Amino acid sequence: MATADLTVIALGRADASASAYIAAIQRRLAEQDRVRYVMHAMGTSLEGATADILALVGELHAVPFEQGIPRVYTVLKLDERRDRPDQTLADKVASVERRLAES
Repeated sequence: MATADLTVIALGRADASASAYIAAIQRRLAEQDRVRYVMHAMGTSLEGATADILALVGELHAVPFEQGIPRVYTVLKLDERRDRPDQTLADKVASVERRLAES
């Protein structure tokens, strides 16, 4: 399993607000069942097979274009641990929280 952080930025939109195209991306995520996801204030965390994440990112990158946006900039951070193939996003957070509790 891989985890990822995705930010899709629509450039050239008339409005400074990004919520309309972000909502469209979140709707597209809700329509699929290959990759688990959690929206956060600066993007979306993804969790699943590397191939599924990469395929989905391609689909999500296209969403602003479908809304007439002339340019899209997408940032993907992908993390895959082959020594811990079952590690989830929650596992990563819990690991840091355990260390914080030790202090």
